Amino acid sequence: EVQLVESGGGLVQAGGSLRLSCAASGFTFDDDYAIGWFRQAPGKEREGVACIESGDGSTYYADSVKGRFAIYSDDAKNTVYLQMNDLKPEDTAVYYCARGYYYHTFTLSDYDYWGQGTQVTVSS
Repeated sequence: EVQLVESGGGLVQAGGSLRLSCAASGFTFDDDYAIGWFRQAPGKEREGVACIESGDGSTYYADSVKGRFAIYSDDAKNTVYLQMNDLKPEDTAVYYCARGYYYHTFTLSDYDYWGQGTQVTVSS
């Protein structure tokens, strides 16, 4: 069965950094799939953060995180990472990873499997 498991969340001060991991099983990311990172804060809609495609490793970012976040993969570990730098209080949310078939998209219906999420809290 397909499973996605996020880890690496926690509490950090504004200006700090965290690295999130998305460990995949039941499929191989390198075989024509895309992985997206999303986040959801209390009372707000789930929004796309970053995505990566297996074909050429191209990436796509939300305007709010460009220059601060980076998405990359380790094919040997079947894992996708989200490096978050210069964190701000408005980055506080539950972060999810998801599998998709289309690239460069933050449309929720384009993703068919989701992880359970990991909490990121940024204090001021």
